[in-house]
Amino acid sequence: MSSMSEDIQCAGSDTRPPMLDRTDFESWQQRIRLYCLGKDNGENIMKSINEGPFHMGTVSDVIAAGTEGAVQQGPVRARVLNDLSAEEKERYKADIRATNILLQGIPKDIYSLINHYTDAKDIWDNVKMILEGSELTKDDRESQLYDEFEHFRQIKGETIHGYYVRFTKLINDMRNIKMTMPRMQLNSKFVNNMLPEWSRFITEVKLNRGLKESNFDQLYAYLKQHEVHANENRMMMERVVSSPNHPTSDIEDAFSSNFPDYIPASLDYVPASP
Repeated sequence: MSSMSEDIQCAGSDTRPPMLDRTDFESWQQRIRLYCLGKDNGENIMKSINEGPFHMGTVSDVIAAGTEGAVQQGPVRARVLNDLSAEEKERYKADIRATNILLQGIPKDIYSLINHYTDAKDIWDNVKMILEGSELTKDDRESQLYDEFEHFRQIKGETIHGYYVRFTKLINDMRNIKMTMPRMQLNSKFVNNMLPEWSRFITEVKLNRGLKESNFDQLYAYLKQHEVHANENRMMMERVVSSPNHPTSDIEDAFSSNFPDYIPASLDYVPASP
């Protein structure tokens, strides 16, 4: 009789299941369950995960019938696939499918810790133990994301697109655990923490577009149009700062001293109500 691992290899590949994000195990549990239930034989697949594998049990074959109707049984043996009913075969196949789905939805670092398990329930329970043992509680995760939000800044040399992508990911992570912030706060954070070369354009966007009605996607699209000029500002100020006669090596101070109308973005900026 073939082993379970051999059966798994022969079972083929499902359409790719949702990949586990170790920082959001709770969400992955829900998505993987819905994925399994959406498959043919889905209820049996979930039984394999929740209850463990189908046990074939044993059987004793009839060898001969006696002259008076007595039945002579052979020795007890383990049942094989041909001994199963149609319903039992579906349950057995679900074990293979469940294991295959879970293994495909686990990243390599976790897979290396549990790849010796062949039963879906063992895989599920051990992944859960690994991640719940180290997983941040919701309060801890909220605290971590608030801290990331508080200290979020554009990195020197970072394009506005890279800055926007990082900001979007942070906000999506917050929304995934039901953290919400007012639009004004998100917009203020986005524009007030860009590099000094963007100062002029940030002032323009505050005056002309405002932070109350726009969202940060729209602010990004507007500022993106001025990236060439922002880069020119940066290169010019880097040349000024690198001059041996210049009194400061800080690029923001350089902006202040060379552009009288330069106003550093305030972290506490709140536009006046119309």
